[in-house]
Amino acid sequence: MTEVKPSDSISVFKSFFPIYLLAGFFSLAFSGIYILIVPLSDLFWPGEAYHALEMGILITSMFWVISISGILFGRLIDKYSRTKILFIISLIRGFSMIALSFTIVGKGMESWSYFYLFVFIIGFSAGGNYPSVASLSDDLVPIQKKTKFFGIYKIMRTMFQLFGFLLTGVLVLLGLWRLFFSSIGIAIIISGLIMVLKIKEPKRGAQREELSAIVKDGAKYDFQLDKKTIRGTVLSKTNLVAIVEGIFSSVFMGSLTILFLPYIQTPPHNFSPFLTGVFLSLFGLTGGLIIKLFLVNFSDKISKDNPIRRLSLIIIALVGGSITFILLFYIPLPHLTIEEGKDIAVFFSFPIIWVMGTIYISSTSISALYDINQPPLLQEINLPEAQGQVVSINRLLESIGFGSGPLITGILITISGQNYQIVALLIGLFAIPGVILWILSFKWYVEDKKKINNILKDRAEILKFRQQNIGISD
Repeated sequence: MTEVKPSDSISVFKSFFPIYLLAGFFSLAFSGIYILIVPLSDLFWPGEAYHALEMGILITSMFWVISISGILFGRLIDKYSRTKILFIISLIRGFSMIALSFTIVGKGMESWSYFYLFVFIIGFSAGGNYPSVASLSDDLVPIQKKTKFFGIYKIMRTMFQLFGFLLTGVLVLLGLWRLFFSSIGIAIIISGLIMVLKIKEPKRGAQREELSAIVKDGAKYDFQLDKKTIRGTVLSKTNLVAIVEGIFSSVFMGSLTILFLPYIQTPPHNFSPFLTGVFLSLFGLTGGLIIKLFLVNFSDKISKDNPIRRLSLIIIALVGGSITFILLFYIPLPHLTIEEGKDIAVFFSFPIIWVMGTIYISSTSISALYDINQPPLLQEINLPEAQGQVVSINRLLESIGFGSGPLITGILITISGQNYQIVALLIGLFAIPGVILWILSFKWYVEDKKKINNILKDRAEILKFRQQNIGISD
C-alpha cells in the first residue's frame, strides 16, 4: 500500500498512480457523454435537428447535482476514510455507466428521460470525487510536490478524456456506442478496487510542516471545525475570492466543449464524431501534453519560494484561455458534406485545420495553469480538517456555474439562430470577473496563509503536550 514517505523518496507518478487511473476513467466517462451529445440527440430524436435545449439541460443537471452532493460528501470526507468513499463512488458511477448502455433509442423524451436518470446518479456520486482527492493529497503529497501531483492529475484526466473522444468517435462510427458505456463502467469499478487496495488512508496533517513531526510520533490530529475557525479560515477573503470567481469562471469553462462540439459537428462543417476524436486526440496528446508537462515544472519552479506567484499564473490562465478559445470560432473552417466529414485524408488536407489545432493546443494548455495552481494555493490557506468541506463549498458554486454553462450555451445558440461567433464572445466575458477578483486577492493571500500557519503551530504545541502526558501516565 502507498503510505506517507520522506518527500525525497516519493515518485509522484508511481506512488499515486491508482488515484490517477481512477480519475482518468472518471474523466473518460464524462468525455464520452460530452462527445456523444450530438449523436445522442440524433438517436433520441431520429431525423430531427439538434435538440440544444434538452441536451443542455441534461449536462447542466449533471453538474448541478454534483454541486449539491459535494456538500454532503464534504462532511463525510473530513470525518471518514477518503479511500473507501472513493471506492463507493466508483461502484455507483460504474454501475450507472453500465445502465446507460441499455438505453432504448428512437423514443424522444422517453429515451432522453431514461438517459437523464442515470446521468443524474452519475452526477450525484461525482460530487465526492474531487473533494476526496483534494483532501487525500493534502495528507499524502509533500508540499513541494503538490504542483506536480495536481499537474499529473490534470494531464491524466486530459489524456483519458481525449482518448475518450477518439474511442467514442470510433464506436459511434461502427454503431457500437453501447459498448462504450458498458466497458467504461466495468473499468471504473476495477480501477476503484485497485485504488482502495493500493492507497493507504493517511493520517490527517501528516504533510503540514508544523504538524508532521508530532503526527509521525503517533499523535492524532483530531481537531474539528467550529464557528470560530469557520469564520476565521473557511470564510477568509482568499477563499471567498475562489468561491465567487469560481461561479463565473466555471460558466466559461463549462461552455467550452458544449459550444465547440456542435459548432464543428453540425452543418455546414459536419465534422464526424470520429474525426472530432482524432483531432482532439492528435492535438491534445502531442503538443498539448508536452506543453502541460512543461507548465507543471514551470509552475513548481517559480512558485517554490514564492507561492503567491500562483495567483499570476491563474490570471494568465483565465485571460489567455478565453482569448484563444474565442479565436477558434473566428477562423474560416471548411464546409464539408457528411461524407467528407468522415474522410480523414480530406479533413487534414485543409491547412486551416492545422491552424485550428495550434489554437486549440494553446487554449487548453494555457487554461491548464488554472487547475495546476489553484488546488495547492487553496490547500495552504485552509486547515487539514477543512479540506473536504472547503473544496466541496468551492465545487458547489463551481459546479453550478459549470453546469449552467451548457444550459446558457444551449439557450444562446437557440435564440441567436446558431450564431456561434456571437455566443463565443458572450461566453468569453464570463472570465472577466475571475480575473478582477484574483488580482484583488494579492493583498489578502499572504495574510490568510500566515493565519493558518499560526493556528497549526499552536495546535502542534497542544499535540506535543498531549503526547507528553500520555508518556507520563504510561
